[in-house]
Amino acid sequence: MPNSMFKNILNKIATAYGKNPGKMLVHTGVIGWVLSSAAQVCAIVLNDKIPKEQKMFLIPQEIADAGVNIVSFYLITQSFKSVALKLVNSGKLLPKAVKDFLVYKGVGDKLGKAGFDVYKSGALTPSGIKRLDSFKDGADVIGTTIGSIISCNLVTPLIRNEIAAHRQKKSIARMNTPYDVASNVKTPSKNFVKRPSIVDFQTQAYSKSSLSI
Repeated sequence: MPNSMFKNILNKIATAYGKNPGKMLVHTGVIGWVLSSAAQVCAIVLNDKIPKEQKMFLIPQEIADAGVNIVSFYLITQSFKSVALKLVNSGKLLPKAVKDFLVYKGVGDKLGKAGFDVYKSGALTPSGIKRLDSFKDGADVIGTTIGSIISCNLVTPLIRNEIAAHRQKKSIARMNTPYDVASNVKTPSKNFVKRPSIVDFQTQAYSKSSLSI
């Protein structure tokens, strides 16, 4: 029973990704980001050395960073993958043998033009389609790999750093804003209100007792 279930899972994976290896790379990359982020959050939650107040800040921050990482990774890799496949389908990027055959068939002037699809043109033989499929799979993997490298090493760190810097500025501004105890509201730094001391309360109490006499 377990073996048949395992085979069924493998068959489903092969059906879903057999003709689209780039799609598998994108999905496994997203799953990797999700698991990595979940591990980071769990590490913060289970760490007894981190105060609860600090955890309340770190956990949402880690989740937000994970969202940025996952979304940017998916969008960028998917964009590069789509561009690579579009170049192949339109005939802009083809193996030399396939390109020469299409030129021989009289569709060379249509290669790379908008609206043209090599597969729908009907100019390729079954062996030519098989060769183009193999080339397309390679272009798919290369496009996805380039997109993932750019996402993980360039775009995602820049976006995450910008968000972190913005968050830090807001935190510093909030910390530097004076707090008015009397009105229980935060006031701008220009209108700083001195906190009442014990002497102020004693003076006020003395004045009230004097008036009552």
